[in-house]
Amino acid sequence: MSDVEKQDEVARPNVTKSVDSDEVDRQLGEIDPVYEAKLVRKLDLFIIPIVMLLYLLSFLDRVNIGNARLYGLEEDLNLSASQFQTAVSILFVTYILSEVPSNLVLKKLRPSRWIAFITVAWGIIASLTGIVQSYGGLIACRLLLGAVEGGLFPGMAVYLTFFYTKRELALRIGYLFVSAALAGACGGLLAYGIGHMDGVSGQSGWRWIMIIEGIPTFVLGIATWWILPDSPETAYFLNDQEKAFAAARLKRQTGYTKRAAEFHWDDVKKCFEDWKVWTFCFAQFGSDTMLYGFSTFLPTIIKSIMPKASNAMVQVLTIPCYALGAITYLVVARLSDRQQKRGFYSILLGVVSIIGYAMLISPSSAATHYAGCFLVAMGLYVCVGLPLAWLPTNLPRYGKRTSATGLQLSIGNCAGIMSAFIYPSAEAPRFIKGHAITMAMVAFAITCYAVMWAYLHMLNTRREKGEEEHLIEGMSHEEIAELGDDSPRFRYTI
Repeated sequence: MSDVEKQDEVARPNVTKSVDSDEVDRQLGEIDPVYEAKLVRKLDLFIIPIVMLLYLLSFLDRVNIGNARLYGLEEDLNLSASQFQTAVSILFVTYILSEVPSNLVLKKLRPSRWIAFITVAWGIIASLTGIVQSYGGLIACRLLLGAVEGGLFPGMAVYLTFFYTKRELALRIGYLFVSAALAGACGGLLAYGIGHMDGVSGQSGWRWIMIIEGIPTFVLGIATWWILPDSPETAYFLNDQEKAFAAARLKRQTGYTKRAAEFHWDDVKKCFEDWKVWTFCFAQFGSDTMLYGFSTFLPTIIKSIMPKASNAMVQVLTIPCYALGAITYLVVARLSDRQQKRGFYSILLGVVSIIGYAMLISPSSAATHYAGCFLVAMGLYVCVGLPLAWLPTNLPRYGKRTSATGLQLSIGNCAGIMSAFIYPSAEAPRFIKGHAITMAMVAFAITCYAVMWAYLHMLNTRREKGEEEHLIEGMSHEEIAELGDDSPRFRYTI
């Protein structure tokens, strides 16, 4: 046997094709971390590109109405400013209502099938938006788009927990927000390029933007049916040894039991009774006010800062903002996973965004206002995205985790309804009210995160000192594990 083969035998677990999961679980404590890192890289290679592309197209199809506005949407459909704002926000009504139900059926219907279905559906609806002839038709398409698209992000957030441990989740959730940043950065340029088709076949540029941008979504949805694995055990790209190891490493997490991995209505009830979940939900609302206000109206904000800039230049000027936001999140997410710190970075980068909004409000130069956009972008994806990894990593029971994630996103996305109305055209060019409201909502969010950080730190300290051990006297190991995050043996990620 060669040296390379010997090293590989040391690195991989001693598992045969007829491997017993309990045996793998026992061996996890002895495994070379090099083998586990290799497995995680393989998961990343096959899973992350798919989920990133799905969310990129989702975000693009959801916010391209802002770019369509620059290419004649309002004029063609004879929309007033308030009607346009309603068209932007109305999507979130059905988007919000579909998030929790979608998560509840995700595992039962299989992720590959359910996500493929909603992706194909929203691709068709996104393209059909380009042929509407009235305000009513636009509203109908936006409502339908929200209904089918609402299940994607909460589904992805839960889906990633099927493959990654709580120590790995922040970076993988971060990749989704990098997709959002790419959609924001590239969406403007794509719209600018497609906008040159104005007049082709007698159609306005905004119609071609809608029609063409929906087609890749439809194609990806069909492909998702076959290429998205449902679980480690069914992942086509893993061999038998890797499947067993990938499944077993998730089981070693505190609070895991066979029953905890299944859906139970009792866990849903506990989700709605847990004040910690609600605190995260309301904080998400504050953060998402920034996400949707900034993502939808950044071209408008930059146009107001630099009124002489062409539409093409405005789109170009949005790109560095999104790029900085994406890079910042990738760096912070990696640090957060390595250090297991969620609250600290959520609060810190939230403060950075607040400083950015203060610069936008100040009576300063255009350069200062544009610099403020960069600071807002730096904190944007961290303040919005990191808590979406923070909450589920602290909920080991599947039913509670999937319900809480859906609820967190549902309440957070209510901000999408409000955000459409806090930047009215009448407030141009300064948009002081919109910036001030958003800044206040971000301050509210980081206050909630500070409260949660302090409370969870206190609980961990009590449990380390054994002050809650009396709660489990006389209970078996299995009964203790069934308590999930209520178990005195469970430690919260803070």
